Amino acid sequence: MTMDRLIDGTRRLGFELNNRQVEQFEAYYHVLVEWNKKVNLTSITAYEDVQIKHFLDSLTVTLAFRRGTNYDGLRVIDVGTGAGMPGIPLKILLPEIRLTLLEATEKKAAFLRHVIGKLGLDDVEVVSGRAEDVAHKTEHREKYDLVLSRAVAALPTLVELTLPFCAVGGMFVAQKQAEAKPEVEQAARAVDIMGGRLREIIDIDLPEISGRCLVVYDKVSPTPPEYPRRPGVPAKGPIM
Repeated sequence: MTMDRLIDGTRRLGFELNNRQVEQFEAYYHVLVEWNKKVNLTSITAYEDVQIKHFLDSLTVTLAFRRGTNYDGLRVIDVGTGAGMPGIPLKILLPEIRLTLLEATEKKAAFLRHVIGKLGLDDVEVVSGRAEDVAHKTEHREKYDLVLSRAVAALPTLVELTLPFCAVGGMFVAQKQAEAKPEVEQAARAVDIMGGRLREIIDIDLPEISGRCLVVYDKVSPTPPEYPRRPGVPAKGPIM
């Protein structure tokens, strides 16, 4: 078994994986499958499927980056990271970023701490907690250049959980199914309140991945201090 499909797909994104990075992805796969026997991390476990549907799909967030982006010290948070995606694949690809993984489930957070040690990743912090609570903490509020989230919630809810983490001048990238336009329209009011502005919707056009898109927001003004609302409220009563 080899990571050829991931290597080829990453090349199409404009990046070349070195041997060390390929080894890290291999190790990530094996730890993921092993831990998945005791912690519900993913329903996707086949070797090639993980390469494409988890690892390469995570790396498509790079399509939102502007040419010439300086990654050194870039502060990134992955909100509701689950098994570590897209954050950990991005950290493997761009080891110079400073990554925070936010996960509410303690068992998944334990997996994340284990896999970070196993892969030898530096400048990665695992925060166990809910976005509604953590976003009000001074050390996390509006402190990140890039906020990521993959398959966490519908956009009207998601922007309330994510944009408060984003520094003014930073961006939030949501990974979504291709037909995201209705969600984007529904989220417009929440985005405006949270201090965001829609930049673009990027359709993913790779031989390996179809039916996916990135919804990219710029943070243009501070989020009012009352947001996000208390745990559970953004999901039960999204701003529309």
